[in-house]
Amino acid sequence: MSDTERSLSAFRKISYAVGHFLNDLCASMWFTYLLVFYHSVMGFQNTNAGLLLLVGQIADAICTPLIGYESDQTPGCRNYGKRKTWHLVGTVSVVVSFSFIFNRCLACDSHTPQWASLVYFVPFIIIFQFGWAATQISHLSLIPELVTCEHAKVELTAYRYAFTVIANIAVYALAYLLFHVQAGKDDDPLSDSLGPADIPIFRNLALIVMGIGTLFAIFFHLGTTEGPSLGAGEEAGGERGRQRNKKEVEEAEDERRPLLPSSNTTSALLQWKCWLRQPSFYQVALLYMSTRLIVNLSQTYISMYLINTLGLPKKFIAIIPLVMYLSGFLSSFIMKPVSRRIGKCLTYFVGLVLIMAFSYWVLLDIRMGQQVYGAAVLLGVGSATILVISLAMTAELIADQTQSGAFVYGAMSFTDKLANGVAVMVIQSLHPCHTVVCCPACVWFYHYIMVAVTGGVAIVAALALCSILIWPIKIRPRGLRVMSDDSPRIN
Repeated sequence: MSDTERSLSAFRKISYAVGHFLNDLCASMWFTYLLVFYHSVMGFQNTNAGLLLLVGQIADAICTPLIGYESDQTPGCRNYGKRKTWHLVGTVSVVVSFSFIFNRCLACDSHTPQWASLVYFVPFIIIFQFGWAATQISHLSLIPELVTCEHAKVELTAYRYAFTVIANIAVYALAYLLFHVQAGKDDDPLSDSLGPADIPIFRNLALIVMGIGTLFAIFFHLGTTEGPSLGAGEEAGGERGRQRNKKEVEEAEDERRPLLPSSNTTSALLQWKCWLRQPSFYQVALLYMSTRLIVNLSQTYISMYLINTLGLPKKFIAIIPLVMYLSGFLSSFIMKPVSRRIGKCLTYFVGLVLIMAFSYWVLLDIRMGQQVYGAAVLLGVGSATILVISLAMTAELIADQTQSGAFVYGAMSFTDKLANGVAVMVIQSLHPCHTVVCCPACVWFYHYIMVAVTGGVAIVAALALCSILIWPIKIRPRGLRVMSDDSPRIN
């Protein structure tokens, strides 16, 4: 069976898709609730809360390309597979560190200086970010190894993102339930405001997330087989699939464009240094970074916007993100047929249009009221669309160069994490208030922040998309060093 004809069973698609579920659960809490927890609940200053997020993003940015390189080079643990080995290391690191991040300092009291609390949390954040990076890179690197045709990559990425959305939905649903239970027990009229009394809510939420995510990680390791070889049953299923779907196989053959215009293209192996000479590498990196900035920064500041600008009760920091990700979940199911019909670039542009529509709505409507639900739908569908397509474009860039695929994903994630951390720190340093209690200036501050992190960054993403439309994604042979079967191997 050729690489082009290789197919995955539904079970293997699902088992692969849940492999990032623990990461997604943690990322949902990290981006949505970290600033809220440390500033509004723990009482940290704005800059100190932003500093913790920046430390985490820098640690992730440094670890990601290094892990990507090592993941490409190391053989893995015996026959377990190099990607799954790194995934396991990352999962263990996340599990042992994450619950400490959303909890009070165990050795601190009311007289402990804030800098000492920062020192306490930093090691746990670094360990968590190392584990998160190891899991993310190894999981993404499996996509071009499990499937080869472009539509199959989009489909597998859509499955992966569908579970990302499910993870976010689970976090926000659990948060809403915990807030609702607390509201039923608390008769204090100030209970709608965040404060130290909410520490148990975030601690319990983190513990529940760890338990659920660990179960899904176990399912991934039991159900996913790394490497090109397939089981006998799956080969038989693939044979029946070839008989039923001959037309789809022929379409897949047409999709596979050679990376290098030479007779031995399929044996040419690109090393990590070769990627740095490719213009398409930087085009996709800019698009991916812009996409992640939109998704992550909007997720980070939506809670502050809801509480401080719109003046909504604290339960809405669970309800509105839940609406966003439900919308994204539903849109992920139509991603493959839409991208097949109109192409990935135009599908990405549609997502950008929805993001810009959300930004314009926020800019004009200062007091949304119930209309915030409609705006949340726009942001949710737009974010889901651009994220899935940006990942599919990254997989298209890698194509059959799976031996260095982890480096590419690592480099993309490096720009994303570093840009996110710097952006949050800049925003926090511009914050008009220096106390835990928000002043009237916060109303306008978070209003314009939401406009900037969606509509402003969407303009940068649109420019990156235009460059891809003008110069399509492909590997250019000029000045390229490759490793083929007839050339010496680079160890």
